[in-house]
Amino acid sequence: MPGLDTEVYDLRGLKCPLPVLKTRKRMKSMQSGAVLAIETSDPLAVIDIPHFCNEDGHSLLESEKTESGHRFLIRKG
Repeated sequence: MPGLDTEVYDLRGLKCPLPVLKTRKRMKSMQSGAVLAIETSDPLAVIDIPHFCNEDGHSLLESEKTESGHRFLIRKG
């Protein structure tokens, strides 16, 4: 569950590759070490988001299934 100071980015309803593209754009404007929670309904996000974190040097802190899809907690590298 995201903390009080964690930004939540609702990407539900978007299909691949939009969740990753929008997450990358949002992360670029954030400070290093900041945490972003991503909400997505795209079933491919469980593959795409961890790959994006690995490629871009971010830390995937949490990945959990939700009623409407998936939630990811990412710390900017």
